[in-house]
Amino acid sequence: MAVLFGLYTLGIITSAIFLIILVCLTYHPLRRYIQNWNEMKPIPGMEGAYPLIGNALQFKVNAGDFLNQVLEGTNEFRHLPLIKVWVGPVPFLVLYHAETIEAVLSTSKHIDKSYSYRFLHPWLGTGLLTSTGDKWRSRRKMLTPTFHFSILCDFLEVMNEQTDILIERLRQHADGDPFNCFNYITLCALDIICETAMGKKIFAQSDSESEYVRSVYKMSDIITRRQRAPWYWPDWIYNVIGEGKEHAKRLKILHSFTKSVIKERAECMTVADSDSELDQGHRKRRAFLDMLLKTTDDSGAYLNHEDIQEEVDTFMFEGHDTTAASMNWALHLIGSHPEVQRKIRAELQEVFGSCDRHVSMEDLKKLRYLECVIKESLRLFPAVPLFARSICDDCQINGFKVPKGVNAVIIPYALHRDPRYFPDPEEFRPERFFPENSTGRHPYAYLPFSAGPRNCIGQRFAMMEEKVVLATVLRHFDVEACQSREELRPMGELILRPEKGIWIRLHKRSS
Repeated sequence: MAVLFGLYTLGIITSAIFLIILVCLTYHPLRRYIQNWNEMKPIPGMEGAYPLIGNALQFKVNAGDFLNQVLEGTNEFRHLPLIKVWVGPVPFLVLYHAETIEAVLSTSKHIDKSYSYRFLHPWLGTGLLTSTGDKWRSRRKMLTPTFHFSILCDFLEVMNEQTDILIERLRQHADGDPFNCFNYITLCALDIICETAMGKKIFAQSDSESEYVRSVYKMSDIITRRQRAPWYWPDWIYNVIGEGKEHAKRLKILHSFTKSVIKERAECMTVADSDSELDQGHRKRRAFLDMLLKTTDDSGAYLNHEDIQEEVDTFMFEGHDTTAASMNWALHLIGSHPEVQRKIRAELQEVFGSCDRHVSMEDLKKLRYLECVIKESLRLFPAVPLFARSICDDCQINGFKVPKGVNAVIIPYALHRDPRYFPDPEEFRPERFFPENSTGRHPYAYLPFSAGPRNCIGQRFAMMEEKVVLATVLRHFDVEACQSREELRPMGELILRPEKGIWIRLHKRSS
């Protein structure tokens, strides 16, 4: 009897302890949730939000359907300065007007990425894309010199060489049937970033079934689905389901690739400064990884391999996936507008004549119309269709009080279609970016590379690469698009991609 009484008492005590722990764990988050709910009531929002679940059950699962849902919502509420959405217990403000976006991006207060970025941490760690606060400031300061003009000049040679390989691969389709060019462009971009970022040739263009590329695509899809489903947020749930196991499998592939390259490069580094080394009479090419291995932080300490891994994984992802998608969208738009293609051709003739030489830095400065074409392509199809920040301090946005901790989602895809700044927004008009037509435009009306203190560090690299690849392709081929705009069906993942690729027909140029 005494034993039973003791067990009964122990059970009560255990239950009480469990209840106390549960209350302690949930009290502050629940209190904060109720406080945010009440404080944000005046802000117009998406209807049908349930307590704790929010609007999550209303989100479309398919990435293409989800993007359409976002665009329909922003069109419906275009007259409103901002709207609120609840993803589980986490509040998000949806921003798609230049004036409200400026309030978030123009200040150094709100530089932290939103809660949803934590699902990128297993892959990218807390590198430049995902880090916050002092770590981000230190890394940004440390990495900015690696994108100096003189270093970008070194990278230009790699871009030209890899584009030559792309041209040879595209020749097999010239004057033939329509084909999907998406993978060709992507593998070229991957070869470029591997050689410039890591100093390693991986010959991705010779391996069309690259496991790394497949894993990047799969990981992007997995992460975006998890971001929209709060019931998958707890790791202890996610890690035991099928998608969590697929996540772990892809993560291993992505990390093992970059880890092996870092290890190999570190072992090959000599004591001598790489900038002064000579290789058979030529200056040795610098790679982003070489510079990281020799970079010190504010305290004078070298980055460890884990720090370097974060930045290499970040640049491998951001440095090939975004530019590849942007170049593909541009090819579709150029191939859909013969008059634009003729103007590009005239500019190429003026700069290069009949010469078949590589693109130089001086040539890039002269390709002004092509730059406008790229900018207009990025307006219609921004590589990153949406991104998010955390509001780091109580503030006012357009007269509404926004409490600290709320997430602000900026949607360039919708922002770039504001008819106040881009009349007939669905029309493809590169002339919008002529200097005389850009004067006076709101500085936050066009954000293909974000803006403010946390803008994209690699935007000059990206623009260089796009100019080199597109100029070279158009010097060799006439491009004809084989899809209508409606058939493209953009997918709202981490990167904006067409559901079924970009289908074009190429014709060899006679001169």
